[in-house]
Amino acid sequence: MAKQWLFKGHDSTAIAHLSQRSNIEPVVAQLLLNRGITEKDSVDRFLEARFGDLREPDLLPGMLVASERIYSAIETKTPITVYGDYDADGMTGTSILFSCLRMLQAEVQYYVPNRLEDSYGLSCDAIRKLSQRGRKMIISVDCGIGSIQEAELCRELAMELIITDHHRMGEQLPCASSIVHPALPGFDYPFHGLCGAGVAFKLAWAICQHASQAKKVTAAYRDFLFQATTLAAMGTVADVVPLLDENRIIVRHALKLMHEHAPLGLKALMKQTKLDKKSTLSAEDIAFTLAPRLNAAGRLGQAQLGVELLTTQDPKRAEALAEYIERLNADRESLERSMVIAANKQAKEQFDIENDSAFVLNGAGWHLGVIGVVASRLSEKFHRPVVIIGMDSMGQKPATGSARSQGIIDLHATLQQCSDHLISCGGHAAAAGMRIEEKNIAAFRDAFCELVATHLNGNKPVAKLEIDAEATFKQMNLNTVSILEKLAPFGAANPRPILVASNVELVDAAKAMGSGDRHMSGRFVQYGSVMRGVAFGQAEWIEPLNKHKGQIDIAFRPNINEFNGMKRVELQLLDWRVAKIPANPPHSQKASVAVPSIAEKIHP
Repeated sequence: MAKQWLFKGHDSTAIAHLSQRSNIEPVVAQLLLNRGITEKDSVDRFLEARFGDLREPDLLPGMLVASERIYSAIETKTPITVYGDYDADGMTGTSILFSCLRMLQAEVQYYVPNRLEDSYGLSCDAIRKLSQRGRKMIISVDCGIGSIQEAELCRELAMELIITDHHRMGEQLPCASSIVHPALPGFDYPFHGLCGAGVAFKLAWAICQHASQAKKVTAAYRDFLFQATTLAAMGTVADVVPLLDENRIIVRHALKLMHEHAPLGLKALMKQTKLDKKSTLSAEDIAFTLAPRLNAAGRLGQAQLGVELLTTQDPKRAEALAEYIERLNADRESLERSMVIAANKQAKEQFDIENDSAFVLNGAGWHLGVIGVVASRLSEKFHRPVVIIGMDSMGQKPATGSARSQGIIDLHATLQQCSDHLISCGGHAAAAGMRIEEKNIAAFRDAFCELVATHLNGNKPVAKLEIDAEATFKQMNLNTVSILEKLAPFGAANPRPILVASNVELVDAAKAMGSGDRHMSGRFVQYGSVMRGVAFGQAEWIEPLNKHKGQIDIAFRPNINEFNGMKRVELQLLDWRVAKIPANPPHSQKASVAVPSIAEKIHP
């Protein structure tokens, strides 16, 4: 789908003022202004992201009661189960609390549901089984805030329940000994963006303070909390929560700690993926390399192995699990590729790709662990809300659906409006899931697509690309990009800067690369300077790019690629279009485009 390029405002006076007051480069000032960071104090907090700026854990709603009850259970050897979700956030959060309690010699086990067989979050069946095994306390991780019936069952079975979660709350809260949640009603915790692993990290910190009998923990607990920080960062990036405030601090410091302080299993996974060779890690290394492998275990019904990987104290077991999870990820990628092809084909056959407001696609045997990824891929490609429904091949079980929206609608609210056609639904504004009887899929499709169309009021969804500035290849050197890296870690709510280079040509033919030839790479030239560009998931660009003989404009994110100890700047291509104002002759002069230039910000 063609994207609309929107160039952000360029206020030279404001840039100069913030640059001088905060003693930062003009380009950094411009990018901070683009992110709404305008005052010196907020600039300092953002750029320095000091570990000491993390709020004390007992300020988190529900924390005081939770940490006291858990520490009491540790002392009395009460059988505890850490009950986590099956995604990367749940696995990392579960690993943090299990490792913390094991270190304190608690009588502790962990339980993670099977994504393919069990329902999301706490379940009555699992609670009954845990009760039969003699477990007396359940600590939920990344789930439980909506578990009204399950909390009541815990009470009936004399099992103490402590909920730690970050998801959206309903009108009624479950009855538990304590609920630790950053947005709990009646509290004014200033940052609601923590993920499940972030909340678990804060709880582990509070428990270590109890064990130390002081705010400042002992050296052994400090080293454990460094390790826990690396896992909290994994969950934070994987769950795509905003990389601001406490999340930014956790991830920024974890990236510096991972080579030395990551648990054995995470180090083994880094070795599998060659990240152990990188001198400096980025949030993108978590987002695109480590987190997908953890999620692959969960998607293929083996989340418990992800937790074992992150908690094992046996180096050989860590290596074996890392190798196995690497193979699971390859299996996940293969399933994903075949499902994307099938869903793409169905979308083009059953929908008007240009004009329909949303797509609801379904297939028998579509793997339930991958439908969310496929929905995300198609939603991003077509810039539409997309629902992917996997039906039971035998027709014995209800179908399961996963939806993504690209921010066009509130999926959770929209599915609630379609609830007459569903067995159940839940999730967030941008990502949601549901269960549905196969016979009701057609009626649901009509209702869902009509609601999206009504919301859009006859307008077509248009993908927008917000551009920070224009740049030339000559400016994209290691020094310039290193300056931009001051804003890292990049991710949700703090994206890597997007720049535009005008009047660019291919040096030689673009080529496919990567697993399944899904990605594109090519060398481009602008005014005599040549750079390599990579477009992830855009192999379909290869043919039109190679056929085009004139100049193009490209939108990209600059990255520093490190290989065999050598660093160079590469371009992550996000979009391209025929050059708006072609240079004449090619490469001989700078096109005159009314766009803020990165040059005047770096070298005012």
